Amino acid sequence: MGLGAACELAYSWIGRPSIQKLRDLFWRRLTEEFDGSVVLNGHSTDRLPNTLNVSFPGKVGTEILHALDGVAASTGSACHSGSIELSPVLKAMRVPPETGMGAIRFSLGRTTTEEEIEAVVKGLRAILA
Repeated sequence: MGLGAACELAYSWIGRPSIQKLRDLFWRRLTEEFDGSVVLNGHSTDRLPNTLNVSFPGKVGTEILHALDGVAASTGSACHSGSIELSPVLKAMRVPPETGMGAIRFSLGRTTTEEEIEAVVKGLRAILA
């Protein structure tokens, strides 16, 4: 029953146009800030309204996330015994390894604000500058 209640709650907000607008704002801000240095992983329109998966080619996603304080996100790679491997999903999508190693998946929630998105962009700018 708990899972059903959680799914019902998520369904009540995940399809709202506002969450998709925030996701699109986040992507727009990343492309403005990192033009040519950020790549969208996945389809440009047919994707979850609350998720943004991007890559910073030539960078390592886990290193970026470690330096990005206060942000809960995940990478598109897995670390095993000190080596980093491209995720099977990104491999299946034919994302080149030099791009996929810099992948980060950001998920927006019902309480995400524009100010939080700007703070993440600012943090990324400081890390990647």
